[in-house]
Amino acid sequence: MEVSFSREIEKLRQGAGSTFHGEGILAITKALLQSGVSYVGGYQGAPISHLLDVMVQARPYLDELGVHVQACSNEASAAAMLGASIHYPVRGAVTWKSIVGTNVASDALSNLASPGVTGGALIVVGEDYGEGASVIQERTHAFAMKSCMLLLDPRPDLARMVEMVEHGFALSEASNMPAILELRIRACHVQGSFECRDNRAPAISTRALQAEPAAFDYMRLAHPPVTFRHEKLKGEQRIPAARRYITEHRLNETFAGTHADLGIIVQGGLYNAAIRALQQFGLANAYGDSEIPIHVLNVTYPLVHDELLDFCRDKRGVLLLEEGQPEYIEQELATLLRRQDLQTPLHGKGTGSEGLPNGGEYTVEVIAQGLAPFVARYLPRHDASAATAWLAGNRQRREQAAQALGAPLPPRPPAFCIGCPERPVFSALKLAQQEVGRVHIAADIGCHAFATFEPFSSGHSILGYGMSLASTAGVAPLMARRTLAIVGDGGFWHNGLVTGVQSALFNGDDVVLLIMKNGYTSATGTQDIISTPDEEIKAAAADKHQSLVDRNRTIEETLRGLGVTWLRSLHSYEVGAMRDTLIEAFTTAQGGLKVIVAEGECQLERQRRIKPWIAGLLQRGARVVRSRFGVDEDVCSGDHACIRLSGCPTLSLKDNPDPLKVDPVATVLDGCVGCGLCGANAHAATLCPSFYKAEVIQNPAWHERLVASLRQAIVGRLLRSA
Repeated sequence: MEVSFSREIEKLRQGAGSTFHGEGILAITKALLQSGVSYVGGYQGAPISHLLDVMVQARPYLDELGVHVQACSNEASAAAMLGASIHYPVRGAVTWKSIVGTNVASDALSNLASPGVTGGALIVVGEDYGEGASVIQERTHAFAMKSCMLLLDPRPDLARMVEMVEHGFALSEASNMPAILELRIRACHVQGSFECRDNRAPAISTRALQAEPAAFDYMRLAHPPVTFRHEKLKGEQRIPAARRYITEHRLNETFAGTHADLGIIVQGGLYNAAIRALQQFGLANAYGDSEIPIHVLNVTYPLVHDELLDFCRDKRGVLLLEEGQPEYIEQELATLLRRQDLQTPLHGKGTGSEGLPNGGEYTVEVIAQGLAPFVARYLPRHDASAATAWLAGNRQRREQAAQALGAPLPPRPPAFCIGCPERPVFSALKLAQQEVGRVHIAADIGCHAFATFEPFSSGHSILGYGMSLASTAGVAPLMARRTLAIVGDGGFWHNGLVTGVQSALFNGDDVVLLIMKNGYTSATGTQDIISTPDEEIKAAAADKHQSLVDRNRTIEETLRGLGVTWLRSLHSYEVGAMRDTLIEAFTTAQGGLKVIVAEGECQLERQRRIKPWIAGLLQRGARVVRSRFGVDEDVCSGDHACIRLSGCPTLSLKDNPDPLKVDPVATVLDGCVGCGLCGANAHAATLCPSFYKAEVIQNPAWHERLVASLRQAIVGRLLRSA
């Protein structure tokens, strides 16, 4: 049972005369349909997950329009979909998370950008950058410049964002360049409204098929010698055409201000933060009106030189707000000003208090710190005391908090969900290494990467989604002990099968691969994959508490088909058996690739599946039994080995009730889902027998109520006699 987007899908049906209310990424989804998109694809991942999830669940409605939707196996396959727009006048959009997705898609994108497109091609990239990011701190800007692709960075206002999607397709067609629309995390989730237009059924679609394929045209291939012609077209035709369209349709915006001799140039995505920073100085009001003129770059590549020159001319100083490094826009603007012999001082990134930081997210406070020296230099009579006090107050509050704490707060790194089936595997791995010694572990992107934190601290490298096994190729032959690669089933299908398994088998690598088979691409929002149990399997499950992932053998069948002979599949909560299997894999005399498949359904999906089922049983008055675990505080020794072995958030500490003992004892908090890992660990590692299992019975039978009342009476009498 996956997350339902039924309400969001209904919003996609809104037409002319209605007002859309919602968040940014859903507005982008609606804009695609208003633009007459013919096909949509992509790979999941925050902050753009809703776009593809909503589209996939909206297939019945999209079929009415003739829009094709495809959930792609990785970003490269998504980018390759855009090849449809090379020959045919069809508009296509694909989406993925951030620069890491662009890196995966880079081969297809380069080969797309070289011949150019006939129909509009739009790539919606979640620019996962800054404080809330979960990926490498790099920018999409470099790729747009390298491959000569349009880069749109819309001001975070829903109406403007929707317009930029529609103009993005038209701009792509006018310039024959693919377009990238980058959306920061805050822009994806900003709330607002816009006036809807009717959705457009595409002229060529699944309901209006292209009768004949296009005629062969060698110029449409990214292959020498025509690639040399493509390179000339980029500079001589495509970029000039793009600049004409940007100028004619005023895609970039200039907001006037009373201090006309000054100016601020800002990336569109930073506009809201810039206005908020100006408000601290009393240079902007609550409606966004700024006293300093602002030029908003809703298109950050290519830059329109005439617009920038007109804005900078006759100004005493211009401040450029460009997030991330290197400062591509600042370098181009500085070169442009010097070449035109325009002596307007340009301020931007710098060091110390005289400029903005090179890296990191440009929050309101960071922008205000960069504004302070600019305002002090060019508006010396302006009262900036409020902003100065605000910045100083922020610093003071941080210092006061640090002094009050006396020491830094303990780190709270990300962790596995409560009851996650991957946690017991890493418990077993710690126990296995007690026997065989420490091993080199190649980690991967996914939920299992949480094992790199305490208490497991497991993983020497993470080099790309599905790349763990491939990353052992250089280190495995140099190690006296076998290396271990860990990959999830999502990473296995994304990239691991080809780059890892196939290569290891071809080269005869003597390594161990551990596949976390939880049934979904869980780290991106638990989307379905080819090895996800289908609905028939879910519906046929007699025991709703039983894991469903072991009913789909796609991964095992694929591995056997490729020639893997040493293959073990077992449930991840069998800690002792998992430990023994790992030891066997590290010590067996058999060479070659050895694969362990750890099966255990994603706990989030399991809870989504069984909670409605349990609620239905309770509503019907049926008997329901749930397991809970606890710690006998009189038996607990207080050495906390159980916590160091599992890291479960519900396994915590409390004060020792014995006045003669000072060490706190372990306790199980109310969030426990009854997975049983604590008991399994205690048994596998021969820890203290302080854990107990209790069964909570709802709607008990008459004889159970009778037994319970007798027990209470006996216990009560014993307590009174004591």
